[in-house]
Amino acid sequence: MFTGIVEEVGMIEQVVSSGNSCVLTIRTKEGIVLEDARIGDSIAVNGVCLTVTERGEKTFSADVMHETLDRSTLKTLKNGSLVNLERAMPANGRFGGHIVSGHIDGTGTITRIKQDANAVWFTVSCEPRLLRYIVEKASVAIEGISLTVARVTASDFSVSVIPHTRAVTNLAFKRVGDEVNIENDIMGKYVERMMAFPREGAVPSGNVASASGEITEEYLIKCGF
Repeated sequence: MFTGIVEEVGMIEQVVSSGNSCVLTIRTKEGIVLEDARIGDSIAVNGVCLTVTERGEKTFSADVMHETLDRSTLKTLKNGSLVNLERAMPANGRFGGHIVSGHIDGTGTITRIKQDANAVWFTVSCEPRLLRYIVEKASVAIEGISLTVARVTASDFSVSVIPHTRAVTNLAFKRVGDEVNIENDIMGKYVERMMAFPREGAVPSGNVASASGEITEEYLIKCGF
């Protein structure tokens, strides 16, 4: 699990493609994410959870499978591309952002970048299947960065980025038209999934709204929601 607080920006040193998969070699600027990294550990690259397969003093390599390339912007990376890096959060770590799994739901396109005093607004368009989970003032991960949603429309959403976040991530280099990785808040996806299926073996009771065991509006009201 990650929190969406980027630790450093790295650079793609090599991309070795093999059919529908590839191996990425990434050079870290300061080596922060490699301080305690071992083979088999997880590092988020632009928000995508990858497993370290080789490591050097300031470099590491990771395999990227077909599914990951299909769903993310990793397929567009080339030598010299800048990427956000974050280690998996230790059990005793500080929870600075929100729950980020490193499993990308899809991609969006930056349609507008606007300066607003000391902040910068990024507007991102994406498919309805992603927008349905994006809620104003809730969290979303863009390129692995935990951000607060400032505005949502029927076709896009916007985030307001503080100077520090922009300076220490690859958002500083993003332009209108660039594609970005999006991971929706996992809590919304779990709630939707639970409400879509009856509870196995459920029977009517004072705490269940129907014999099917579905989580209904009536059931939530009974439980105080």
